[in-house]
Amino acid sequence: MSFQKDKMIIIPAVDIKNGKCVQLVQGKPGTEQIQIENPEKVAKSWEDEGANVIHVIDLDGAIDNKTNLIAIKKILDEISVPIQLGGGIRTIKYAKELLNLDIERLIIGTMAFEDKDIIAKLSKEYGSERIMVSLDSKDSEVVIKGWKEKIGKKPAEVSLEFEKLGAGSILFTNVDVEGLLNGFYTEPVLELLKTVNIPIVYSGGITTLNDIEKLSKTGVQGIVIGSALYKNKINFKESLKYQNILK
Repeated sequence: MSFQKDKMIIIPAVDIKNGKCVQLVQGKPGTEQIQIENPEKVAKSWEDEGANVIHVIDLDGAIDNKTNLIAIKKILDEISVPIQLGGGIRTIKYAKELLNLDIERLIIGTMAFEDKDIIAKLSKEYGSERIMVSLDSKDSEVVIKGWKEKIGKKPAEVSLEFEKLGAGSILFTNVDVEGLLNGFYTEPVLELLKTVNIPIVYSGGITTLNDIEKLSKTGVQGIVIGSALYKNKINFKESLKYQNILK
């Protein structure tokens, strides 16, 4: 599902670790608060509730350089809506393998910073709309390698460069608030929105329907919700009243 100007889509997250759907606090291993068998069934349940896109993150790939390719393929077989996928994509060969599986959008983080030309190559071969760059921010600096390593630059500094290289969208995650269920700050995402013209998808700290309403007024074209859904802080069907509305 392509992003459309003046519309916002709400995207449930399915994070996979050791073949299970989990939710971590700030991406730290050992902080699993949710563990559910059969991630493909979880993804299907979100589709059944009205999701137009599923956000899938391979946490083993992001943290330990392993992959959950079997679980990813099961999700693709189980659901009919598109998925956007990230986590542990460290080589252009693996990126192409995933794109050839008909992943709607591939979320590239660490590899994009280690070899920026890869973004240009993949965008040219597969179309920019299928290439999303992950900008994860901690203490206002971009972090890579599973949120462990700072690169010394702010998200806005690097976002324009990736847009010029051909990235079709940006996933912006505020690690400072991710998984804490304490809300979020709008300033960092507003700065990004002023910098680039490609769609921004926001993730991190979304806890209430009021948070969703607040984001609908910023101009982001997508939001990813994880922990708040799994801990019943937000009812997904109720959240859909804010979908496709930008004020």
